[in-house]
Amino acid sequence: MFGLISALSGTDMKADEAVNRAAKHEIIVIDIREPGEVQASGKAKGALAIPSAALRMKADPTSPECLPELKSGKPIAVYCASGARSAMAKGMLKRMGHEVHNIGGLGHWVRAGGEIGK
Repeated sequence: MFGLISALSGTDMKADEAVNRAAKHEIIVIDIREPGEVQASGKAKGALAIPSAALRMKADPTSPECLPELKSGKPIAVYCASGARSAMAKGMLKRMGHEVHNIGGLGHWVRAGGEIGK
C-alpha cells in the first residue's frame, strides 16, 4: 500500500529514514500544512512549520525573508497530511536549488517512530 501512495504522492524518502536523519541533524524537516492543521495535531518534533502559501518567501535563498535554517544547504524533507501537497512543495523547493525529499504525511512520520511536538 505504501508503494502505491508513494507513487501517487511523489514520496521518495521513507519516513523511517527521515526520522533517523532528523535525529542526527542531517536534514531539515518542514511541515507545510496550514496553521490550523498543525495546531490540531502537532508537528514532527523539530520540524519547521511553513504553510505552503508562505513557502516561496520563507525558503527561497534569494528572499530577504528566507529562514536562516534554509540557507544551510542541508537536505530538506517535507510532509503534509497525506503527501500530495508536499509533492508539490518538493517541486517548488527543487526549483529554488534545494535538495529535497517528500516523506508523505504526518502519519508516516508517526508510524516510523517519529515524535510529535508543538
